[in-house]
Amino acid sequence: MTRAFADIAFTPTVRKIQKEQGSADAYAKFLSPEVQGGDKITAREAEFIEQRDGFYQATISETGWPYVQFRGGPIGFLKVIDSKTIAYADFRGNRQYVSVGNLTTQNKIALILMDYPNRRRLKIWGRTELIDISDDPAMVETLHDAAYPAKPERSVIISVEAFDWNCPAHIPQRFTVQELEALGVIRTESQ
Repeated sequence: MTRAFADIAFTPTVRKIQKEQGSADAYAKFLSPEVQGGDKITAREAEFIEQRDGFYQATISETGWPYVQFRGGPIGFLKVIDSKTIAYADFRGNRQYVSVGNLTTQNKIALILMDYPNRRRLKIWGRTELIDISDDPAMVETLHDAAYPAKPERSVIISVEAFDWNCPAHIPQRFTVQELEALGVIRTESQ
């Protein structure tokens, strides 16, 4: 656990509940001045991020309601730009535009990236900038894999505020068909 995560997540109310539940002392060390980090992506996080083919993202509406949505694409569609920035091409979906609307008024976002086979989870908090494809087609082009048959509408640039690796407890081990094929557990018609 890192300082950046604790600064965001351990609000006064959370600290009060931690105290009531007996866990405050265990987590107090993460708020000490000596503890740093968790706001710059290292090689470990970059490798994990770029191996994902999807993630869950949470946004907040202008009326204060959370909204969680799955974002998927080819492996590596969520790109690490530098140690403080990740980005992805936002593809056309059902055209409700709830996430886009939320990010237009509240630029805060939280991502959960899962590695079910290895029971690993990375949480990321950040602030977004939306760039419409008509305003910067070159940016979308750098983020979009042309072989992926989806229509990008904008770039979502995320300035990373904090991240945290979560413990594997309660993460079910799951595998995609492609992962099972690679392990030789199943064969599909394409093999």
